[in-house]
Amino acid sequence: MDIQIHSSFLPQNDPDAALTFYRDTLGFEVRNDVGYGGKRWITVGPKGQPATNIVLYPPEASPGITDDERRTIAEMMAKGTFGIVLLATHDLARAFEQLQASDADIVQEPTDQPYGVRDCAVRDPAGNMIRIQQLR
Repeated sequence: MDIQIHSSFLPQNDPDAALTFYRDTLGFEVRNDVGYGGKRWITVGPKGQPATNIVLYPPEASPGITDDERRTIAEMMAKGTFGIVLLATHDLARAFEQLQASDADIVQEPTDQPYGVRDCAVRDPAGNMIRIQQLR
């Protein structure tokens, strides 16, 4: 079987802030920006990796979601416990410097983790946890 990860989904509650963070702060390409019913789905991905995408979606548009679930999702997003993505770079120090120079919400400076990686953590404007680890 030949299976690849094509798209992952992260919730966003402010499409303009999400677009600014992923495009301008992380340097991702905008692959698609679709509006429907007053909501926006934005697809972004790292330059040079056209088959790897993150879809920034409005979680309240998920079919069948209840008001209680919508509130729970909003609370979890605010705490950074709903959506998480792990990214990697060859130069973590430089990436972290760029994050510090932006208005990124820094959660953890580059740290050697006990499980064998060096990484840092930030939150995107929706509260999603973004961990970036050093490639070896």
